[in-house]
Order: sequence, then C-alpha cells, then structure tokens
Amino acid sequence: MSEEQSTPRRPPAQVPTDIKAFNRKLIDEFRANRGQLSGQMAGRTLLLLTTTGAKSRKERTVVLGFGKDGNRFVVIASGNGAPKHPAWYVNLQASPIATVEAGPDKVKVRARTARPDERERLTPLVPYVESQQKLTSREIPIVVLERS
Repeated sequence: MSEEQSTPRRPPAQVPTDIKAFNRKLIDEFRANRGQLSGQMAGRTLLLLTTTGAKSRKERTVVLGFGKDGNRFVVIASGNGAPKHPAWYVNLQASPIATVEAGPDKVKVRARTARPDERERLTPLVPYVESQQKLTSREIPIVVLERS
C-alpha cells in the first residue's frame, strides 16, 4: 500500500477543560457499554485502572491508553507531561494490586515499573511515549500490569 493509500492516524483527542468531569463521563460510558466508546473517543484502545489511594485508601479509577505484551497490559505514567508522576502511579507504588477493566473483562493485576532493560522493547507498545516524554524533564515510567 502506498503512502497515499495508507489509513491516516486519528488525531489525538482534545484535552477538555474539566478533565475530571470528562473522565467521569468516559468511565460511566465505558462501563455501560462494555468498553465501547462513542464520539471523539470511539475506537480508541483504553482501559480503566482502579487503584487504592496511597493516603485516602479510597478506590480511584482512571482512564488510560494501553498496549499489550502477551497477556500483560502496558501503560505509561505521563500525566500528559506533568512535572510530577500522576496520582494513580503514586498509588500503585504504595499498593501495587489494582483492577483493570479492558472491554468487557475485569481482572486483578499487580503493577510494576518496567526495568531499564525492558524500556526499549516496551516503548513501541505505547506509541505516544516519545511525544509525552518531550513534554516533561522527568522520565515517564512505563508500567507493566500483570494478571495476579
């Protein structure tokens, strides 16, 4: 297939001004439709990750893009290039057992940060790692979620 015939990549979704409200709506739609989303998020490869708050001990759910490495999920702790790690990553460092919802499946996982020797192999599984890394000076962790 020539470059002229190749399927264009979807542009990244616009980041809404009220990200918490957007994510709540997305989580509700994801659960109601067994992982199928509509609108600007239709067809995207997303999962829900539920962690236990490091301080609050309350369950917190976030929406993440992911890649697969066999039966493991691979995500990045970018926080859209924020200077600090996202709260969900801090939560996993305190308590690595979490729940992943991917499509209709809901599984318990154990999270770990990819070792330096794994980064090169895992980076292509989440294609936006490099673009997110350009937004921050901290190294964005690659997180492996293994079924427990």
